[in-house]
Amino acid sequence: MNSMSRRFFQGLAGLGAAGMAAAQPQGGRAMSGAPMMPGGLDQIFWARKAKRKREASWDRNGKNSDRVPVAPGQTHVMADLRGAGCVRHIWITVAHEEPDYLRRLVLRAYWDGESAPSVETPLGDFFGVGHAKATNYWSIPLNMVTGSGAQRGNRAGMNCFFPMPFARGARITLENQGSAPVRSLYYYVDYETLDSVPDDALRFHAQWRRENPTRASLKIEDRVKDKAKVGQMVNLDGALNYVIMEAKGRGHYAGCALSIDHINPIPDVGWFGEGDDMIFIDGEAQPSLVGTGTEDYFCAAWGYPGGFNSMPYHGISYAGGPVEGQGVYSGKWTMYRYHIEDPVMFEKSIKVTIEHGPGNVQANDYSSIAFWYQTEPHEPFPGLLPVEARLPIADADSLRMYWKSY
Repeated sequence: MNSMSRRFFQGLAGLGAAGMAAAQPQGGRAMSGAPMMPGGLDQIFWARKAKRKREASWDRNGKNSDRVPVAPGQTHVMADLRGAGCVRHIWITVAHEEPDYLRRLVLRAYWDGESAPSVETPLGDFFGVGHAKATNYWSIPLNMVTGSGAQRGNRAGMNCFFPMPFARGARITLENQGSAPVRSLYYYVDYETLDSVPDDALRFHAQWRRENPTRASLKIEDRVKDKAKVGQMVNLDGALNYVIMEAKGRGHYAGCALSIDHINPIPDVGWFGEGDDMIFIDGEAQPSLVGTGTEDYFCAAWGYPGGFNSMPYHGISYAGGPVEGQGVYSGKWTMYRYHIEDPVMFEKSIKVTIEHGPGNVQANDYSSIAFWYQTEPHEPFPGLLPVEARLPIADADSLRMYWKSY
C-alpha cells in the first residue's frame, strides 16, 4: 500500500471518539503530517483541504416545509454528486402511516456511475434495527433516536457515520415500495468534495438478506421426542448456515446487524442462540474464523440476560421479549457487531455465516444487514425480496407460532 493510500485509510479509521485508537497510523507517522482525509476526534486538529457540502430536504422557498413527499412506486434522489469526495453522514426521518414502512422503503447507493447499487436495503434495517421497528439506541457508526408516546415505536431520527468514498460520483436514493404515500421525508446527506481519492480506496457496501424460516437440520418431531439430539448435531462445513453476506474481490467485512424472530423453538427452551459464527475467507473449504455461540459473536454471554443494551461496536438494538405472563417466550431481537477496530480482511472472497441454533436445529425467521468495503466491480447482489416477503411477522402471530411448537 502506498503512502497516500495509508493516509486515506487512517482517516477512514477514525470514527468518533473511539477513533482515537483506530486512527493511529502504522509505521510511526502519528504526527509527521496530516492524513489525506482526517477523521475522528484524534485528528480533528489537522488542517483540511476538502470542502464540506450537503444535500438536504430543506424548503427552497425559505419557509418551514423542509420535507419531500414520496408517492407509492416513486424513487426520490437524495443526492446526485459529481467528482471525487466522501459521504460522511446521513440523517433521515420519515412520517409515514403505513404499517411496517421501515421495511417497505428501500435505500440504495451507487458509486462512480455503476448501474447495480452497492447499497440496497430496507430503510430501518440499514440503521441497525430489524422487524420494521424504531428504537432508541446508539453505536459509533449507526444510531436511532425515537420520540415519545405513540411515536416511540414508529418514528426515529436515523443516523449513519460510515464513510463512503467515491472517485467520480455518488447517487443515493429512497424508493417507496409501499401502497401509501410517504407524507414527509426529511434528510441530510453530508459529504466532502476532494481533488481525488486513491485508486485503491475501497467502496462501501451494504446488503440485506432474509431466510424465513431457516432450514432446520432436525425435524420438529425429532426435537420433541429426543432433545438430546440437539446437542449432538455435527456441523463442520456450514452447509445449512444462515448467510449474512458473500462477496468476491478485495476488501474487509465491517460488521452486521442480525434480526431473529424465535417462531419455532426447541420445546421447553426459549433461547434462540448457541449458533456459531463461521467466516470463510478466500475460498476456504473450512472456515478460519469459528465462534462459540450467537451471543458470543455479538460480544455478550449467557443468553443475553441483560436484554437491551447499546455500546460502541456491539449490542442489542431491539429486544422484544420475554413477554410478561408468557414464560420463556423470547420474541423478536436485533443484535449488532461492527468490526471497526477489527475488520475481517479478504483478498479474493468472503462468506460470513452463522448457525441458527446449535448445529442449525432451529427454523426461525432470520434477517440481516451486512456492511463491508471492497474493490469494484462487486458481484451482483441476490435480488431484493418483494415487499410482502420482507414484512415482519405480526407480533401476535409470532407469539402464536412460538407456542404452537410446544
